[in-house]
Order: sequence, then structure tokens, then C-alpha cells
Amino acid sequence: QVQIVESGGGSVQPGGSLRLSCASTTFTLTYVGWFRQAPGKEREGVSCMSGGDGTKLYLDSVKGRFTVSRDNSKNIVYLQIDNLKPEDTAVYYCATDRTDSGCSGIHYWNYEYWGHGTQVTVSS
Repeated sequence: QVQIVESGGGSVQPGGSLRLSCASTTFTLTYVGWFRQAPGKEREGVSCMSGGDGTKLYLDSVKGRFTVSRDNSKNIVYLQIDNLKPEDTAVYYCATDRTDSGCSGIHYWNYEYWGHGTQVTVSS
């Protein structure tokens, strides 16, 4: 069974930072995507990281503020979020799959295994 868990969310003021974590004890995290869903909005892809060639792709609105990385020794993938904005408020999910589909886009259908999400709230 593949089980992944997100953590690191919280409530912060605009301009603040958070580092989200995605971890699994049952699956090696290589191909990983981050997604978010805000109240009343559709799920959107935030980032994609390919394990094959290390390609990374970000949602345009988060470029320069969000950074995905990994600690292979701990099998943890991080999403560093800087300069948070109110519009970043959402539940953030990490997702993975056995198949590395690359990062030409950030598509939910490329990922079979999902965490339950961690809440990020940005308000003053």
C-alpha cells in the first residue's frame, strides 16, 4: 500500500513563509506533484518534479515564491513557500505515482497516490 502524508501547513500573515513536507514510509518518492484547492475553486497544480531528469515545473502564479526539493535520505519532498499571499490559501496535497510522466504540465491524472492534505491559510 502507498500512503503519503503532508505536513507543515498553518496560518500565517501575508509575506510569511511555510515549508510543507510530503513523506511516505511505504513508497519511494521520486515523481511528485503538489496541488492545491482553495474554497470554492477547482484543484490546481502547483508544482511537478520528475525523478528521472530532475525537471521541475511550477504554476505561473507561484514561480519565484515556491520551491520544491527533496531529501532522498529521508524520502521527504518539500515545498518551500515564500512571500505568501492570501490567494495561496488552500489545502495543499502532494501526489505521486510509480510512473514518471515528466513535467511538461502539472496534471492530476498523472498521479495515483495522494495525501490527505495540509491547510495553508494566509490572512492578516
